[in-house]
Amino acid sequence: MNPATDITLEPERAGRPVPTPRGAARTGRPRPGRSGWFAFVLLTGPMLIGLGLFKYVAIGWSFLLSLSDARGTIALGHWVGLDNYRTLLADQTFRGSLGQILLFTAFIVPVTFAASLGLALLVHRIRRGRALFRTAFLIPAAVSYVAASLLWKMCLFNGLPTGIANMIGGWFGAEPTAWLQSTSPPLYWVVLVTLRLWLQVGFYMVLFLAGLQAIPKELYEAAALDGATGRRLLTGITLPMLRNTAVAVLMLLFIAAFQAFDEFYNLFNSGLSGTGTAPVQTPLVHLYNTAMGSQNYGLGSAGAFVLTALIVGVTLLQGRFTGFGRRGE
Repeated sequence: MNPATDITLEPERAGRPVPTPRGAARTGRPRPGRSGWFAFVLLTGPMLIGLGLFKYVAIGWSFLLSLSDARGTIALGHWVGLDNYRTLLADQTFRGSLGQILLFTAFIVPVTFAASLGLALLVHRIRRGRALFRTAFLIPAAVSYVAASLLWKMCLFNGLPTGIANMIGGWFGAEPTAWLQSTSPPLYWVVLVTLRLWLQVGFYMVLFLAGLQAIPKELYEAAALDGATGRRLLTGITLPMLRNTAVAVLMLLFIAAFQAFDEFYNLFNSGLSGTGTAPVQTPLVHLYNTAMGSQNYGLGSAGAFVLTALIVGVTLLQGRFTGFGRRGE
């Protein structure tokens, strides 16, 4: 046999790589060519430019505005340092809005949490039609806060005898009530709380449902063999296994409560007079009136960073106490 045409493969010698024949296909991950990088830049470039320009540049410009006396203009120039922050923290109206949002948060967070968890437990036990109930409760989460606020203001709690709330109360002999104008007792909280619950409970219910469906059924079967039923299953398996979901829901609820704006602004907005006469204001409503109404953009920007620091601080504090994000959780 001619050794030049012999195609018998010899074992690979130690330490000597076998050369790849010319024309054979190479294995491994292919390296992107210039056309691949060009396509990547072409597709992501506009998004990255828009994100940097309208988000990060805007945040940086807002921080610079908070250090300057920007009245009626967003141009930089008259630097005042931390004077805007001192003025804002000394403002009784702003500090009052912080107290009101803390009161609102202290009530709406546990109520929404309990309602979402209870509703998730009920829907999870349904064997037939679970998807129908889940969708029905989730639909309000897709409604705009502005549209829902106007619906509550003009139809449900409009203060007229023909309003839905007053009509239902009239069936039981109650007199028509001006819900949004009643300050003693403060019945406007009923409007605010019911609106927030209607918008948010369905969304957090779905999060709890996802956590419930992730619990292994073997745990319940093993507990049932030991005679555990009902409340013991709830406190021994369900609630402990929902710990991470519950902590995440609490964080989202706290952040959403501190960022409350749409319902407070639209419910108490009275046209040209704005919300200056509203019985309750959140920090964001106060800062909106300061920046857009009084056109004091420096003071409004300072307030935005104060509120951001407050939200970050509360979130980190909650994560510290609940252990969210620790290894092994």
